[in-house]
Amino acid sequence: MSDKISLITWMANVHIRFLTWRRGELVGTDRFGNMYYRDRSVSHGSRRERRWVIYKGEPEASKVPPEWHGWLHHTHKDPIPEGSSPYHKPWQQEHVPNPSGSLQAYRPPGHVLQGGRRVRATGDYEPWTPG
Repeated sequence: MSDKISLITWMANVHIRFLTWRRGELVGTDRFGNMYYRDRSVSHGSRRERRWVIYKGEPEASKVPPEWHGWLHHTHKDPIPEGSSPYHKPWQQEHVPNPSGSLQAYRPPGHVLQGGRRVRATGDYEPWTPG
């Protein structure tokens, strides 16, 4: 990603930081360093509480772990403590954010960025012909 950002993106970031400073209440952080906030000025019962996340690094929605995703989308009233999450079983792999569009993305053999050369076909392919 380029180091330059557009004026609109910069202004949106300033607005989000101002909103967070003015009205946000820090609820917690996850193991990736993302910070989760709620609107401290909402009176409970009058309207739905506003919740948001400030990502550490590139903003990517797949960086949000399942326990915080449930809290952000009002599935859970309170955030689930990290040690007692029902979403983590001993046989599961650790959550990894989606690497698409990054340097860690999968590139099959023959991809332009992998040299652009594929192994020749073996001859076992028979094209379909209408008959």
